[in-house]
Amino acid sequence: MEKIFNASPFVQAAAFYLRYHVFVLEQSIPPTLEFDRLDTSDRAYLVIFDGTVPIATVRYQTTEKTCLNPDRLCVHPDYRNLGLGTDLLRVIEKRALDENCTTSKLSAETTAQAFYEKNGYSVISAIFEEDGIPCVEMKKDLVSK
Repeated sequence: MEKIFNASPFVQAAAFYLRYHVFVLEQSIPPTLEFDRLDTSDRAYLVIFDGTVPIATVRYQTTEKTCLNPDRLCVHPDYRNLGLGTDLLRVIEKRALDENCTTSKLSAETTAQAFYEKNGYSVISAIFEEDGIPCVEMKKDLVSK
């Protein structure tokens, strides 16, 4: 497996391909909601490939100079429960630390809440609806290791 992190058209296409399959086809999120104004040509994505097949991805962004906002994290159904989601978070959290981020905040589907809690995130909001799916806001303090 290979991890690639950048904003190249190839990596973006791989991330979009995987997001389309997971969020649009599997979870029935309309494509007009899934692909938003943050999907710009200079947006960086981390994608894990198995050969040429994208199997996990996350969109990298910050909401403030010191706050990471992991977004659109997904893993192909055939590759779930192998630690790839945790891998994605570790890589982008390290990058964010290198860029002087001190916290990470994200919106998590309630079905993914336990995953994020295992990765050090805590719920900081009541349940709300995002793209028709129940979600919570979660936060983690980033610490150098």
